[in-house]
Amino acid sequence: MSQKIFIDACFGRPTPYTPVWMMRQAGRYLPQYQEVRQKAGNFLNLCHNPELAAEVTLQPVEIVGVDAAILFSDILVVPNEMGMKLDFVKGEGPVFAEPIRSREDLEALIGGEEAADKLTYVYDTIRLVRERLADDKALIGFAGAPWTLATYMIEGQGTKTYTLCKKMMYTDPELLHAILRKVTDVVKLYLEKQIQSGVDAVQIFDSWAAAIEPSKYDEFSWKYMVEIAEYLKEKYSHIPVILFPKGIAAFVERGWVYGNFDVFGVDWGTPMALAKEKLGERYVLQGNMEPCRLYSKEATRECVSALAELMKEGRHIFNLGHGILPDVPVENAKYFVSLCKELSRRSGESVPEES
Repeated sequence: MSQKIFIDACFGRPTPYTPVWMMRQAGRYLPQYQEVRQKAGNFLNLCHNPELAAEVTLQPVEIVGVDAAILFSDILVVPNEMGMKLDFVKGEGPVFAEPIRSREDLEALIGGEEAADKLTYVYDTIRLVRERLADDKALIGFAGAPWTLATYMIEGQGTKTYTLCKKMMYTDPELLHAILRKVTDVVKLYLEKQIQSGVDAVQIFDSWAAAIEPSKYDEFSWKYMVEIAEYLKEKYSHIPVILFPKGIAAFVERGWVYGNFDVFGVDWGTPMALAKEKLGERYVLQGNMEPCRLYSKEATRECVSALAELMKEGRHIFNLGHGILPDVPVENAKYFVSLCKELSRRSGESVPEES
C-alpha cells in the first residue's frame, strides 16, 4: 500500500474513498492563479519559472482539496525545446511561426536526449513541488501525445479542421510517421526525466484524438502512446501511467484499446458504462464528468451520484471528462471534490477534514 490514496487507486488497491483531481485544476478559475500569472508577465514566463510554476501547481491541492497535484506546464514546451519558436498570441493561442511542412523542416529540429535535456525548468519545478507537497498527496507529471503535438507542429496553431496534418496523413504518411517518431523519442525521455525528478505518476494527453477516423487512430496515435507507456513501465513499474485520449468512444466500443498502462482516462463523450464494460477489468478508469456541469451544483451532484453508483463495484478515479473551464466558480469546484469523497466513502471510513 502507498501513503498516497491516488497511487493506490491507480493500481486498483482498496482505498477509503475514490480519489479525485481535475484536469486544468491549476488555472484561470482560481484568483490565486491569476495573481501569480500577472506576476509572471505571460504564460510562457510562468512555465519557465520553477518557483512560480511550483506555486500554481500546489494551489488546487491547498484550495480545492484534490488528492493529487498535476505539474503546471504546457504540452508545447516539447516542440519549443526541439527548436520551434513558440508564442502565445492574444486571441489566437499558441502559434509556431515556422511549422513543419517538409522533411527538411523536421531534420532541422533537435531530438532525443538533447531536446529532453533542455527542459530543465520543468524538472526544477517538480523538485520544488516535491519538497512542499504533503506526503499523502501525489504529483502527476504529463506530456502531450505525439499526435496532438504533431497537429500543432504541422498546422502552426490550434485548428478545428486539421487540414494540413490530415492531408499529410493521406498523401505523405511516411513524413507524418517520421514526425511522430521524432516526437515520441523525445516524450519518452521527457517523462522519464520527470519521474527521475520526483513525479509519482504520469499522464499522456491526446486532446485531439477525435480528429482521426477510428480505423486510422491506432496507426497514427495510439501505438505511439502505447510505446511510450511500455518504455516507462519496463523501467519504472512502480509509477502509474495514465493514457487520456479525448473523443474516441468508437475506438473503445470496438475493443481496440490495448497496452501496458494502468489507468484509462474516459472523456465526457464516452459513456462510463461502456468504458467499464469494455475496459474495466484491465484498467482503472478515470473520469468523466462533463466539465460544464460544474456551473451547477445540482448538475454536479446528479453526475457524481451516478458515477459513484456505477463504479462502486469498479476501479475508479474521479475526474472531469476534459479540463475545468476558466469561469467556473471556485466554490463549485470545491463542492465537486468534496462530493466525490463523500459519496464514495467506504463503510466505516472517514473523509479527510480538508474536503
